[in-house]
Amino acid sequence: MTDNGGSPALTPFVELSRADWSELARSTPQPLSETEVVQLRGLGDVLDMHEVAEVYLPLSRLLNLYAAGTQHLHRATSDFLGERAARTPFVIGVAGSVAVGKSTVSRLLRELLSRWENTPRVELITTDGFLYPNAELERRGLMGRKGFPESYDRRALMRFVTDVKSGVPEVRAPFYSHLSYDIVPDAQIIVRQPDILIVEGLNVLQSPAAGSLAVSDLFDFSIYVDAATKSIEHWYVERFLRLQQGAFANPQSYFHRYSSLTEDQAVAVAHEIWKGINEPNLIQNVRPTRSRAKLVLRKGPEHKVSSVLLRKL
Repeated sequence: MTDNGGSPALTPFVELSRADWSELARSTPQPLSETEVVQLRGLGDVLDMHEVAEVYLPLSRLLNLYAAGTQHLHRATSDFLGERAARTPFVIGVAGSVAVGKSTVSRLLRELLSRWENTPRVELITTDGFLYPNAELERRGLMGRKGFPESYDRRALMRFVTDVKSGVPEVRAPFYSHLSYDIVPDAQIIVRQPDILIVEGLNVLQSPAAGSLAVSDLFDFSIYVDAATKSIEHWYVERFLRLQQGAFANPQSYFHRYSSLTEDQAVAVAHEIWKGINEPNLIQNVRPTRSRAKLVLRKGPEHKVSSVLLRKL
């Protein structure tokens, strides 16, 4: 990339092609079986053993190095202060659009990182659990903006990550059901002092408001899963069609009303939802946080990572 004068454009990132990136962990053994990879794959994803070996094994190795370095710095700082503070979890944020595959990335990293000797306990939390319940969204007039920053209980999310980062023995998060499309009352996810906590969500890399903290301030590492808007829209429509033929058929599903649509009608509805909610959220709120990530996974139209951008130290 060059600027208008023909000189290389200055950027805080170093960009590696997939081929160069894959060389960084060439000797790292593959810890997952093909069955495990298939089970981790999200709806519409094309994750396979080659993608794991060439993209995610190097990433897991890099994250392992960062986690080990952070542990070393923690010990050195404790010694300097004359303290013996308990080790705190290494926290990773994973952001990106709806349908870009960030959930699959998060699940895969949880499995890979748990196979490294010094980080056996890896927990994953999604920010869906910190959405306001549907009744509250309706009361606030935000049901049509579900997934936008204002639809989350950001204070509760901040308290949760702060408690985990502070070493609280047991921290509880609300449970979100994709079937009912709502928070499940009295259901919780319990996190108990992990070595690594992965926090996955649309808006986890949001900038803090003036004079306050954002949840991203508590991350030790952050990842943004990126792709062209047109590609993500295509993936979203494909996923909607698969859900319409599968999960939406369940009478308990919030989206059961879409189950009887013809394919053309379902495609039209999916495009309408994308254009009305997901694309504006991506453009206004999600994509602007990409530059705050320490690493960007850039996907091509075929849903596979084509290059990796790593922030310079």
